[in-house]
Amino acid sequence: MEKRIVTDEMLIKKAIQAMKRSYSPYSQFAVGAALLSKSGKIYTGTNVENSSFGLTICAERSAIVSAVSGGDRTFDCLVVATNTETPSSPCGACRQVLVEFGDFRVILVNPRGARVDTSVSELMPYSFLLNQSK
Repeated sequence: MEKRIVTDEMLIKKAIQAMKRSYSPYSQFAVGAALLSKSGKIYTGTNVENSSFGLTICAERSAIVSAVSGGDRTFDCLVVATNTETPSSPCGACRQVLVEFGDFRVILVNPRGARVDTSVSELMPYSFLLNQSK
């Protein structure tokens, strides 16, 4: 079976669609994520808030949990979409979860075309796990 080509634009579209499905009645801060596994499968996630804020799950972690549940643990790219003036980066908890699965590309976007290209290692430069292999 041939691995299909997934473009950044395809991932961005999926992340923005996921953002629109956000459940964020408390913060009004909708986030969507699209995660491309090395197997070529795309997993999406959105933030789901709870009145007990500590129980809220972020879009990035939602996508990672979906991927791991689907049997994937190695990733090529994560797109995070927020409806903000400039693209927003993952919170500290999400960064730590991303590090658990290695160094891969991260693209931060908003629906108006703003884009920041980065990576897990740039978001978490002195990570314990990422520095162990160097």
